Amino acid sequence: MIPALMLGRKGSLAFPGKNLFPVLGRPLMLYPLLAAKHACGVDEVFVSTNDERVMEIARREGARVIIRPPELAHAQALGEDAFRHGYREIARDNAIELIVLLFCNAATILAETIDRGIQTLRRNAELDSCVTVSKYNMWSPLRARREDPSGLLRPFVSLESFGDPSRLNCDRDSQGDVWFADMSVSVVRPRCFDEMEKGLLPQRWMGQRIYPLKQWGGLDVDYEWQIPQVEYWLKKNGFSETATPYDGVLYGESRA
Repeated sequence: MIPALMLGRKGSLAFPGKNLFPVLGRPLMLYPLLAAKHACGVDEVFVSTNDERVMEIARREGARVIIRPPELAHAQALGEDAFRHGYREIARDNAIELIVLLFCNAATILAETIDRGIQTLRRNAELDSCVTVSKYNMWSPLRARREDPSGLLRPFVSLESFGDPSRLNCDRDSQGDVWFADMSVSVVRPRCFDEMEKGLLPQRWMGQRIYPLKQWGGLDVDYEWQIPQVEYWLKKNGFSETATPYDGVLYGESRA
């Protein structure tokens, strides 16, 4: 079995109600849910949440709800622990081949990308996971700064970490492409949860051998000002207020 597991807790502090915020006339959480429902390789969709409204939408769309316990539903709770809880709940009654991990606030995902991740892992047993990444060279760690005790900006990471400082410059592409895991989807093997302590930080559920599913403009929404970028991405990928790229496609039907 290949389940999809989507997380979406109630109580965001930076952007209250973000999972339900209307984007092109639909709640934000509906976009990753639609992608999971229309992915050929996904057998069943689960939503882990403590939000009654999220539960209502999930059930309406045919997903099964996993009640997220209070100790995993506060601002300091880690996503990796909520994912592991959901995985264990699903694994009680199912033999899991792979598991597709999603977030309610990460709408920049298509069914075909999920299927590409599933197919990649099936072809290469050595990989632990496939995850979506987007290229953001303007956010190179070379450019990152932190505020020192005197209130001035200093490099977040020692410049020597990048080699000879005399060869560094302000060109955003000078260090090569910078790929960020954009949280749109992670397709992982069960061993990533069974041996999570071996996974790479900061997203230990991805394991060690992580294959990039390259896309552009992907992100998970933490602030309201990010919504225009999500709308732009969705429109470029066939969504509008009245249509989706899945219209006329049966769930699980090949789009080849």
